[in-house]
Amino acid sequence: MPFERADFVRSISDALQFIACYHSADFVEAMNRAYEREESPAAKQAIAQILINSKLAAEGHRPICQDTGIVVAFVEVGSQVRWDTDGSLEDWVNEGVRDAYLKSDNPLRASIVSPAFGERRNTHDNTPAVAHVRMVAGRKVRVSIAAKGAGSENKSRFTTLNPSDSVADWVLGELPKMGAGWCPPGVIGIGMGGTAEKAMLLAKESLMHPIDIQDLQKRGAKDAAEELRLDLYERINQLGIGAQGLGGLTTVLDVKVSQYPTHAGSLPVALIPNCAATRHVHFELEGKGPAEFTPPSADSWPSIAWQPGANSKSVNLQAVDAAEVASWKPGDMLLLSGKLLTARDAAHKRIAEMTAAGEKLPVDMRGRFIYYVGPVDAVRDEVTGPAGPTTATRMDKFTELMLGEIGIAGMIGKAERGADTIKRIRHHKSVYLIAVGGAAYLVAKAIREAKVVGFEDLGMEAIHEFTVEDMPVTVAVDSRGDSIHESGPKEWKTRIEVAAPVL
Repeated sequence: MPFERADFVRSISDALQFIACYHSADFVEAMNRAYEREESPAAKQAIAQILINSKLAAEGHRPICQDTGIVVAFVEVGSQVRWDTDGSLEDWVNEGVRDAYLKSDNPLRASIVSPAFGERRNTHDNTPAVAHVRMVAGRKVRVSIAAKGAGSENKSRFTTLNPSDSVADWVLGELPKMGAGWCPPGVIGIGMGGTAEKAMLLAKESLMHPIDIQDLQKRGAKDAAEELRLDLYERINQLGIGAQGLGGLTTVLDVKVSQYPTHAGSLPVALIPNCAATRHVHFELEGKGPAEFTPPSADSWPSIAWQPGANSKSVNLQAVDAAEVASWKPGDMLLLSGKLLTARDAAHKRIAEMTAAGEKLPVDMRGRFIYYVGPVDAVRDEVTGPAGPTTATRMDKFTELMLGEIGIAGMIGKAERGADTIKRIRHHKSVYLIAVGGAAYLVAKAIREAKVVGFEDLGMEAIHEFTVEDMPVTVAVDSRGDSIHESGPKEWKTRIEVAAPVL
């Protein structure tokens, strides 16, 4: 009996809708273990928000993260599989992606632009996917599919080591330089061998495997690759980077290692992280209909009731002044209420071009707070869809323009800022706040009103005005230029070293 194209397309679509809304049970369990052992108050708060967001997204059947990713599919087709029609598997994958991302009851954010260089126009349906198709023995079709967010994908690393070099030392040297833009804690994939492109594929594919580092710790390593996993898991967590880069005990939930034979004079090594919105699933087709995906039970999530800390400060965005901003310190939790504006990459670029040309902007930003976000479209009675922060470092080159000439009061995003940006924040006595990456649906619950006020043609990158109530953020860089992304990991690395037993 031939396999039906429609079953394959339906399975791709259903898989993408499924992973957009549901974390896998192994990820939730690993994140809960991290929450229970975490001693850093800031990191524990961040992990709590990630877990609560995960449960809310599952209950509401809405995306875990506003960045619903670029689709990556590994498709293995049995050599004895026959299809009911001619065509391209890559085209069928894209058909499934298109259907999934345009679902009216749960639209997923379209983030793909084409061409990559030049006009970079949004394709509006999140196609094309990145599909890797190979023929294998058998009568089945096997698919591993992921939706990879830009924050973690942008932190991918590659090198070619000498055969005698230490892979672990290279990885440990790269992790601190990756910052917090990949939204730790998450999973690190390591690919070794083959050629440059093979090592990258190995790293990406390794991220599709379940989290099982605790099982490996119990039984012990059987080969050098497993020894490397255990070594890196311990040593990366000893860096003290912690959840969201705030400093803490857990930076990675697992380390995956895949390898392939390589040239005797070469050791290609790739490193790719998965973020706190880890989304992937595996399914098989046997020619008997589309794949089925069963949501996790409600008791899969721990019972955590997130509450702002006792020292949280309520902030009226329409009344905040320089004296109040100056009173904030790194690590302070703020609850923002009032109106703020959104803008990210494309909006900042257009603002810069219009300002240089002497053109009037569509909205006055002076004295306003800017939130780096590209929200998911709203459905039903929602004000907006999931609306978590994007990586702030991409906006660093616009900081002087925005703080100086435009005159904004402060910025909200995720991850660290560059040294030059921190200097400019200090110079303008401004502030940089962070929301938790991976808690997009939870953040959206604080948004009471939303409307587009500029650059509507940019889609999710348009300028929105959000009216928020008690939106939780943390002070990352204060008006004196002190950064929690520097002080937090440094403090917890020292604490871990002091607490480590002497062998």
